[in-house]
Amino acid sequence: MTSLSGVTRRSLLASTAALLIAPSASYGETVQGALPWQPDAARPPVQVRPGPWAYFTPEEGGAIEALVDRLIPGDDLSPGGKDTGCAVFIDRQLSSAYGQARGLYMRPPFQEGSPEQGPQSPQTPAQRYRLALAELDKHCKAAFAGKPFRDIPDDQKDKLISGMEKGGVQLGSVSARAFFELLLQNTTEGFFADPVYGGNRDMAAWKMVGFPGARYDYRDWVERHNERYPLPPVGISGRPGWIAQTKG
Repeated sequence: MTSLSGVTRRSLLASTAALLIAPSASYGETVQGALPWQPDAARPPVQVRPGPWAYFTPEEGGAIEALVDRLIPGDDLSPGGKDTGCAVFIDRQLSSAYGQARGLYMRPPFQEGSPEQGPQSPQTPAQRYRLALAELDKHCKAAFAGKPFRDIPDDQKDKLISGMEKGGVQLGSVSARAFFELLLQNTTEGFFADPVYGGNRDMAAWKMVGFPGARYDYRDWVERHNERYPLPPVGISGRPGWIAQTKG
């Protein structure tokens, strides 16, 4: 199925964010014999557990579920954005360091720059979502007889999202286009990320594209083009030593 503006689900793969590796400094050290290593030294992820929203209110969560389901609608290839947990992924990210922009320089001056200059906003991702969702709710209730976004017809949802993408829809003081781009990026990340982070439920996206997941070694298949990998994908949670152990 094709999503908004002719974007196919497979083409979303090209827009997934790469892991950001930005060490503050490098230090040389001579290592002899075996590499020094301790369990959990690399700060492994904590597995997301089912439960209530960690950041979103119930109303916000309902809007996000409806939004991600229109960005990635379900079809015979895979479930849609809601059923694969994209909304849960975004919720957990916003309640973590990403949502609070920890580690980023967040002092003025702020001015719109080029994409290479990174985000130029005094608002954290969590704040941007909260403000945008409030404005989206206000817009929908004014335009659709008091209905929130999740309750309007799907064709109207698509029309509204397309207007946000193209800049034709105004959401008060919030840039609708900037919110669309942020939402699309995070939805794509949730769809293709390891299930340990709450999205890509049952590794549905990996199964769709034939990605082997967190397998230790599949070099025998790297050069075998146009052949589907025969083994099922493996997530980080399938390797207990790779995830952080939580109490309780």
